[in-house]
Amino acid sequence: MKAKTIAKILITAGICIGTLALATEVLMPKYRTSLQEGSLIAEYYKETAAHDVLFAGDCEFYENIVPDVLWQEYGISSYIRGSAQQLIPQTYCLTAEMLEKEKPALVAVSVLAMSEPTQTNEAYNRMSIDGMKLSKYKLESIKATKMEEETLASYLFPILRYHDRWKELTAEDFSGLFKDEIVSDSGYMMNLGIKPAENVPGGKPLADYRFAAVNMEYLQKIADLCKEKDVPLLLIKSPSLYPFWYGQWSEQLEAFAEANGIVYINTLDHLEEIGLDFAVDTYDSGLHLNLAGGEKLTKWLGGIISEEYNLTDHRGDEAYEKVWTEKHKAFEARKEELKAQQ
Repeated sequence: MKAKTIAKILITAGICIGTLALATEVLMPKYRTSLQEGSLIAEYYKETAAHDVLFAGDCEFYENIVPDVLWQEYGISSYIRGSAQQLIPQTYCLTAEMLEKEKPALVAVSVLAMSEPTQTNEAYNRMSIDGMKLSKYKLESIKATKMEEETLASYLFPILRYHDRWKELTAEDFSGLFKDEIVSDSGYMMNLGIKPAENVPGGKPLADYRFAAVNMEYLQKIADLCKEKDVPLLLIKSPSLYPFWYGQWSEQLEAFAEANGIVYINTLDHLEEIGLDFAVDTYDSGLHLNLAGGEKLTKWLGGIISEEYNLTDHRGDEAYEKVWTEKHKAFEARKEELKAQQ
């Protein structure tokens, strides 16, 4: 075959691949305005800071813990790798991916998802998986959590899923190609609203309080991974009043923590110490904390982890100061923007 023919074939193939990649980028949901949580997983790849603490889990982290507070109060550099209704197998895969990139002084995992054996909403799966770069961990996350009607191919080649979304395209889908706006503050989603927790429903008796086998399997994989990487693991139940958190669930986690030489903290047992007031510290009747509540929780938690895990205070360290000064400016700007919208 002549060189010119080969060149034409390669150019044509390159154009086709480029066009397909561009079409995929346009057609995939951008999640920048209507459902910003969908951008969280991919934002981690833009991080330049080294992290003392990596948080992984669902909304009980990314709406309740404030990395800016950990920095301002304790000089702790942290990041939240969160997504809506992130399942435990997904948490494992995201944690494993992060621990290949960096070695923090502590990994903290949200345990609310231990009560969720399977995914029930494709959108939640997409928000946890689509933003991941292609790797063995993304493949495992897809295989472990995709719903019966979903296919591996639709995750590897999203255009198979979104090819008919052209009918719904907005200016956001095109502007995102040229400006990739950060929607979080080190993985934290800020909310300044106030909606008191009133008439919070209690828990109804369950037929079986045991966690699903798949969740115990992947929680063990997280513990084993952290042990292999020589990184302490901390399990945390955030102080959300709803969904109801059963004492039997905490008992299982306490036994797991003891068997694996790690720590489990149920913050619901420490509401008075934290100083939370669910008349003013939640924006959605006790499901999540607002900024005021998140600041209280983070100050309390920061005091514990800074001492128990002997974390270094990096305030005054030029490299850390440079990054976190910019992060703090962005944090304050977002706060002012949200205040103006109230």
